[in-house]
Amino acid sequence: MTTACPICKKPAEPKFRPFCSSRCANVDLQRWLSGSYVLPGDELDDEDPGRDAET
Repeated sequence: MTTACPICKKPAEPKFRPFCSSRCANVDLQRWLSGSYVLPGDELDDEDPGRDAET
């Protein structure tokens, strides 16, 4: 079964799996580094007194 590149939807190449090329792999990396990909959830406050303190 051939998977599609998550960036451009071309067939993935084994050398760059799951991407089709180093270009698409770099596009994905840039999206992660720039914060384009985020997981939904509440932001944590560093000063939250309810959090466990490190011991």
